[in-house]
Amino acid sequence: MQIVNIHEAKTHLSRLLEQVAKGGSFVIAKAGKPLAKVTPLDAPTAGQIRRVGFLAGQISVPDDFDRLGSEEVEHLFGGGA
Repeated sequence: MQIVNIHEAKTHLSRLLEQVAKGGSFVIAKAGKPLAKVTPLDAPTAGQIRRVGFLAGQISVPDDFDRLGSEEVEHLFGGGA
């Protein structure tokens, strides 16, 4: 993530906001210490971000999942006469 100091943010605000409008974000810092993060309004918050495994326990995969449709695939690719 891009970090800009206050002076640079004031000088290049239009350019920085164009980047934000395209989905980017940046941090404004004072003396190297981050003060604010600028992100698009439609960016997901930390609570909205979906993580791998969010459906754990809600779905099940059949034991023969890797063999489902194998007969049709064999037939389509010349394995069956």
